[in-house]
Amino acid sequence: MENVIIIGTGCAGYTAAIYTARANLSPLLLSGTQPGGQLTTTTEVENFPGFPQGIMGPELMMNMQSQAEKFGARIAWASVESVEKRADGTFLLKAGEESFEAKTVIIATGAAPRHLGLPNEKQLIGHGLTSCATCDGAFYRDVPVAVIGGGDSACEEAGFLTRFASKVYLIHRREELRASKIMADRALANPKIEPVWNSGVTEYLTDDKGEMRAVEITNLVTGEKSELDVACVFVAIGHVPNSAFLGDLVDKDENGYILQNPGRTSTKTPGLFAAGDVADHFYRQAITAAGQGCAAALEAERFLSEHE
Repeated sequence: MENVIIIGTGCAGYTAAIYTARANLSPLLLSGTQPGGQLTTTTEVENFPGFPQGIMGPELMMNMQSQAEKFGARIAWASVESVEKRADGTFLLKAGEESFEAKTVIIATGAAPRHLGLPNEKQLIGHGLTSCATCDGAFYRDVPVAVIGGGDSACEEAGFLTRFASKVYLIHRREELRASKIMADRALANPKIEPVWNSGVTEYLTDDKGEMRAVEITNLVTGEKSELDVACVFVAIGHVPNSAFLGDLVDKDENGYILQNPGRTSTKTPGLFAAGDVADHFYRQAITAAGQGCAAALEAERFLSEHE
């Protein structure tokens, strides 16, 4: 029986592991299908405190893993398929043929950005394809970029990118934005943002180094194809939180994000905590995920103390 099982090994999971390990709780981390989380798919991270020269995303996650293991955290390479709350208040986790028991569980499974499913998509992530303007916008100064989407997030990303890019193309499948009126009006009033209506990206075009150089645009009304020269594409068509495996142990919003108790990382199920992007659709930053991981660890520690 584990004191704490942490599901997920991104910033939230590793931070929770560091804190619970230092509290002598000997946490067990279950890695999931993407060990290290979304940062393992990025290149340079410039906005994580403590690294004035920046740090590569995979290196940052390896450092976090080493730090957690230094204090006694253990990692099992397993993907949890279900979590059950038993009558005695403990949890049973199943991952394929394996099962794990825990007194408390911290869910840090993150959220996966939606993509278009184009052929060379995976290879381009971090090489001109991203889903985070805050993370990567500053790398694209004085060059044209594109944002795919038409909601509030797409408009917000496009507005942020005008601080750096020479031009921002806002590519949307319809002839008007889905965003709230204030967000849409703000985006369309910005002289650096050019909407591309009734259009979808049907191919990513790369240079001889494998970096993004342009996109193929298909007009969904006429079928006409054209190329748009851009150095980076920011996909803003939403995220999918990795929360489905929890069933009714947690309450979720309409998009599947876990609802935490007000001002806490605890959920409606005592002993079950959520941290990072699986519960946060607003900030979605490495540092805020780490902060929630810390908070979840402290709450789990106090929960165990109160239920000894």
